[in-house]
Amino acid sequence: MCSEFPPKLTPKIILEGTRLTHKTDIAFALNEHPRIVGPRKYRYHSPLVSAEWCAFTNIPWGRGLINFAEQEEDLALETYRTWLHLFELLKYYSWIVDRFHLSTQVYQKSQGRTYDFTWLEQGLQKLGFALVVCTRSEESFPRARAARLAVSGNPGQYGDLNRFIAEQEELRAAAARSLLPHLQIDVSDDDVQGACGRIADWLQEKRLLGFYDAPPAAGT
Repeated sequence: MCSEFPPKLTPKIILEGTRLTHKTDIAFALNEHPRIVGPRKYRYHSPLVSAEWCAFTNIPWGRGLINFAEQEEDLALETYRTWLHLFELLKYYSWIVDRFHLSTQVYQKSQGRTYDFTWLEQGLQKLGFALVVCTRSEESFPRARAARLAVSGNPGQYGDLNRFIAEQEELRAAAARSLLPHLQIDVSDDDVQGACGRIADWLQEKRLLGFYDAPPAAGT
């Protein structure tokens, strides 16, 4: 019977942030963190998905759910509806999402297009989703860029740090307007495991590590 087992960990975390803020590093680390997905004696898969997937075009670094073109609007919105429906169908499991609708809103706003995702957030809120916004200090961006250039396959995208700094402020503002509970994490020290510990502490405090069919109200 279910009562014979310990409480099931089913956190649902959306990581947002501009480039160079360790979002993907944190996503992978959270997806194996014992306080997030439980202790494991062997490694197995659990969901880690991303709106950064450039799946709308058949070229590297093409378009996707964040940077879709105007003529791809219907495709993008249908993709968001599909993701929400999948989350609803599989609500008793953990989900780690590496960038999602806030990144879409911020990017599309820069292109002169505005999208209201209230319907999406209302659905995510019912499922207990939480936002974690990864940030870093302005003075730490050059160091982060230098580390990324050593491994990047597309170094040209890191040329303008001012664009990332401006986007960071837009994402902060978007999170503040969100219906979802949110936490801002400063990763200027590049300590991924430390960030994961702070996220786990916050999720535990807010009772967001499990799904209880009636998630707590929004708030920071």
